[in-house]
Parts: sequence; C-alpha cells; structure tokens
Amino acid sequence: MRIVVCIKPSKNGDPGPFDAAAYEAALRVDGAEIILLSMAPASSADMLLRLTRLGASEAYLLADKAFAGADTLATGYTLGLALEKLKPDMVFCGRQTMEGDTAQVGVGIATRMGYSLATRVMEIVKAEEGQITCKARSGDEAMLVYPALLTFEKIHDLRLPSIRSKVGKVITLTAADLGVDISRCGLAGSPTRVVSTFENNTGKRKCKMIVPSELWTVVSDALVRERFAYMPTEGSATPLKNVWVYGESAMDMALTVSDDVKLCQMESPEIIAQKIRYGKPSAVLWDSSDEGKRISAAVAVLLETGLCADCTRLESDGERLYMYRPAFGGNIIAKIVCNTSPAMATVRTKSESAELIFGLGVGAAEYAEDLRTLARTHGAEIAASRGAVDMGLSPYPAQVGLTGKTVAPKVYVAFGISGAVHHLAGIYGAGTVIAVNSDKNAPIFEYSDYGIIADIKDII
Repeated sequence: MRIVVCIKPSKNGDPGPFDAAAYEAALRVDGAEIILLSMAPASSADMLLRLTRLGASEAYLLADKAFAGADTLATGYTLGLALEKLKPDMVFCGRQTMEGDTAQVGVGIATRMGYSLATRVMEIVKAEEGQITCKARSGDEAMLVYPALLTFEKIHDLRLPSIRSKVGKVITLTAADLGVDISRCGLAGSPTRVVSTFENNTGKRKCKMIVPSELWTVVSDALVRERFAYMPTEGSATPLKNVWVYGESAMDMALTVSDDVKLCQMESPEIIAQKIRYGKPSAVLWDSSDEGKRISAAVAVLLETGLCADCTRLESDGERLYMYRPAFGGNIIAKIVCNTSPAMATVRTKSESAELIFGLGVGAAEYAEDLRTLARTHGAEIAASRGAVDMGLSPYPAQVGLTGKTVAPKVYVAFGISGAVHHLAGIYGAGTVIAVNSDKNAPIFEYSDYGIIADIKDII
C-alpha cells in the first residue's frame, strides 16, 4: 500500500498543523510505504529530509521558478502531474494550509485525478487492500476504494524521530521533469490574482469595561436582542448581471453586488459545471458549508476557473467581481480578482450555533471544570481556543478559530482567551462578545463589546 502525503512548509519551515496530522495518520497505517510530496522552494529540501526520519522512504520536491505564484488551480495541476508518476493507492493531505486557508487543493486534485474523496477526516477506521474506511468531522463514515484522497483535520500531533531513525532521500523534480504546460502552472496558470493587501481590522469593536457583578445582566440583555448583522449590507455602485448562488445563506452577500441573482440547487459538480457552461453567469457564489466548499472546489477544476475562498466582502464595477478575504492566518485582508469567467467565490456565512457560548482559553485552565458547570447552569455550549485544546482541556471538535470551527452565537463569553487572530477568525459572526481576562492588555478586548479585567475566580 503506497501513501503519498502532501506537505507544504509553513513560514517557520515546518509543516502546518493539518499537513502534520495527515503525515502522522499515514505513519499509523500498518505496512504502508510512505512518500512525501511538496511543491516549495529548493530550500525546503532540508525540511523534507528531516521528515523522512519519521518513516517516509523518500520525498519528492517540486521546485522550479515556473511554479512560483501558483493559486489553488495551478497548484493542483502541478501536484497532479507528480502523482501520475508516483501512482499512489492513497493521497493524504491536510485540510488546509495556514497561509492560504482555502481547503481547495485536496478536493481539486481528487477531481482532476478521478480519485475517490473524503474531506475533514477525523479517524481512519480501517485501511486494507483496495479500500479504506474513515470517519469525517460530521460523524459520517465513508468507505473509499483506491486510489483515494483524504484531507485531514488536526487530529494528531506529529511524532518526534527516534535516535536510531534513518534519513531517506529527497528527489527534486523541475518543470521539465514533470513535462508541465508552462501556461498552466505558477503565476501564468493562476486565474486568481491579488490586487492589494492591507491589515485586517475586521471584527474590531468598541469595548465597554464592566465589573464582574454586571456580567450576567449584560448576558441576559444581549440574549433578548436581535443578533448583530455582521454580513455586509452596502451595495456596489454598478451591480453585476446574472449572478448565481449555491446555498441560500450566501444570498445576502450576493445582493451587495447584484440585483440579478439566481438561487440554484446544489447538485453534483459535473452537473453544476455543465449548467454553468450553458448559462454563462458572470459570477457564482457558494456558501461556506462543508458541502459548498467541497463542490465549489471540484467545479472550479472542471471549469478551469478561479475560486476565491472564504470572502468577507465583495465589490463590483459592473464587469468584474472584486473579492476580499483574510489570508496568512487572518493577519491581512487580500483584495482578489479572477481573470477567467465566471468568477467564483465561497463567502463567509453565518453558522448554526448555540445562543450562548463560553470560550475556554489557556488563561482559564485552572477553572475548566468550574466553567463547564457554569455553562450547564446557564444553558451554554463550551468552545475552546487552540491553546486550550492542545493542553487537553477540551476535545478538538470544540476548537474555534482558523484551525477549528466558526461560530455565530448571540453571545460569546471568552474566558481567559488572549485574542490571537486565529481564534478571532472563528467568532467574527458573534452578536455580542464579552471578554473576561486578568491581562488588561489582552488583544481580545479590542474585539469585544464588553470587557471584564478580573481573575476567572471572581466570576465563578
């Protein structure tokens, strides 16, 4: 059984948390031959060499100036050519990278290569000759026949090498080695282009400081108010014509750039692609559900068009769609345009959430059980920051943020959460945010409606 694990180095030179989880999952498959595959600068050879010490027999590095500047479509094309040579039984990928955050490449590769597909995998139930059974984050179980591609959630931490571990080999492949069509890879083959970038201040709020005794009054008042409308409401001066929408929750965003919007039924990627070719919409927008993200990524490959992920704002000049999305861990906002037609985007939409959520952070570790009791008393759901999950204070499905889920409760009370941008990306749609933190300089206060500078014990 041959497993190819796709690895992309992060800014610090190590694999991102999702790719690391995918590699660890492969290492746990008995009897598997593991090969690493990465499209990255030549300097990444050292990282891949280190990673072979964990058990991969070899690593392939796709390094060529022609690959630089690739978007998800061009990346999938180039990786697909390498996979044709490697002929794996299975391909393991992380759900997304921390820089791009699109979750499109794995789906795109599976569509291009004709692999069976499972996304957001939480558990491998059984891997045997010819097929693999896995469980997704949704709880659904799927049986895939080979060749298959799986994208993984952050379900494992990557092991450390043993003292006696052996180093494998790293093989570098260039554009010539792969026989690529230069017009389809790198910047030349990327339909989506970044027009400009700027600092991400999305979600900042005017914080009013209160004392601990006022907390539950504020919570009660906020629960009976209408939910904060976080979706954009301003319209473009010159609207687009013939915009198609998949997922009713994306309609609000579509109406900011068009008064000629058609709500479409979700179908298979092949049928949708065929209808788009015939109907020729100027733009196609998708909701941010798992289904919307998966199908849109497949359709983009079938149409060979660009797809911008997780947009928080749209603009139009009447002819082109301009898409705004967070990137690089949410630190910046990128303004993006698509040079192919139709322009396609998944848009950030409200997720179903409990009315009241308590966020558990590292700063509240000592009082984790007390907060769970408090949550039961107030009928609240418990969520957690990545740091709290890494400490074992809460299970991964409860993690909120860029590497977890997005929530949009009426009220979110953050206990001991510092306010890292990764976490803030997951609470953008909350109606009222209340922060409880003993550090008066915690960034979370800038993104809260109310703040309490106090120790958690004062609330308990």
